Amino acid sequence: MSKYKEMSKIALEDKLNTLKNKYEEFKAMNLQLNMARGRPCYEQLDLSGGINDCKIQYKTEAGTDCRNYGGVDGLPQSKELFAKILDMDPSEIIVGGNSSLNMMHDSITRALLLGVYGGEKPWVQQGKIKFICPSPGYDRHFAICELFGIEMITVDMKEDGPDMEAVENLLANDELIKGMWCVPQYSNPDGVTYSGQVVDRLAGMKVKAGDFRIFWDNAYCVHHLYADKKEKVKNILRACEATGNPDRVFIFTSTSKVTFAGAGISCIAASMNNIELIKRQISKQTIGPDKMNQLRHVDFLENPEKIDKLMEKHAKIIRPKFEAVQDILNREIGDRGIAKWSNPKGGYFVSFFAMKGCAKRIGVLANEAGLTLTPVGATYPYGSDPDDSNIRIAPTFPPLEDLKKAMELFALCVQIAAIEKLLSNK
Repeated sequence: MSKYKEMSKIALEDKLNTLKNKYEEFKAMNLQLNMARGRPCYEQLDLSGGINDCKIQYKTEAGTDCRNYGGVDGLPQSKELFAKILDMDPSEIIVGGNSSLNMMHDSITRALLLGVYGGEKPWVQQGKIKFICPSPGYDRHFAICELFGIEMITVDMKEDGPDMEAVENLLANDELIKGMWCVPQYSNPDGVTYSGQVVDRLAGMKVKAGDFRIFWDNAYCVHHLYADKKEKVKNILRACEATGNPDRVFIFTSTSKVTFAGAGISCIAASMNNIELIKRQISKQTIGPDKMNQLRHVDFLENPEKIDKLMEKHAKIIRPKFEAVQDILNREIGDRGIAKWSNPKGGYFVSFFAMKGCAKRIGVLANEAGLTLTPVGATYPYGSDPDDSNIRIAPTFPPLEDLKKAMELFALCVQIAAIEKLLSNK
């Protein structure tokens, strides 16, 4: 397979004409293909249909009537379930509603208005605060910061996690950096699992702001694609305790892509100092979460072993889709020297890097031919990718045959954009 950069101008022009003719054939199909977001497909959602058949008792062993008010921090059973998943103590966990993103939003809101444990005053009273945002990253994290006017500082993602030299230098010298976003296992979108060394450096690094917090969004902690290639991130709370910084981290996860994306349960885990303060604060916000839904989930999921079996069924459905993405990209683009992409062992995304200056053009071409992608630039703060290169591929939702067609079209758009770019430089 020839590298496009090595081809003559005439050869590139001939190749571009061939590709554009094929592109017009795709446009004539009037396709409606969507790879914009990482949603579970219908078959995945059907795996948890039995959750509605659970014959649960309204009252817990402790006598709590789950149909009534109370239990602001969640049921003991649901805390125990999340504790086993995250290797925490149940006392270090608060269980809430279906959305961990909601919990992250509220955690930042409380920090802004009320401050965090050990802080002298609320964040909002300290000036123009900032967050470190490893990128490519999760656009909804960035949207929360943008909503509240929090300045975002981009640091690069590496193969083992964020660029720690950059992170450490920033935090050691700027007391207005109050937070950092992390998706530590099968990261969104690169699929990177932070190394133990990175976790230890995050836990022990010197920070100028005493009220700094890491927002540890462990969304994909059980989302393995291959049973024999499971990755697991080191327990950051224990690492923080070992370095004398026990209050540094807020940990989040949920069952959103385990059971029902819109009707699961979520949790925040943290030090006891953090948990006790959060409980006092949220007691003014709610009289209790949906305990009936927590009961359903505990009864349906039961334990980590049963969750593993459920997630193996999920993997069986979506693994062929991830493999199709790899197969088509390798076949159509391969080593032409115009792109690179991740090959994750879990999570929900493939991170694609086109030639610099080509991602927006790829997005336009795809959209005009009926393929909806994640908005180009969304994986960077303010929607601005400095290299105009990264595109997040979300393979899970489309049926396999639709996904294959979408990826063939995508690969076509990538090649057209790359050749156009090369010709413009000749």
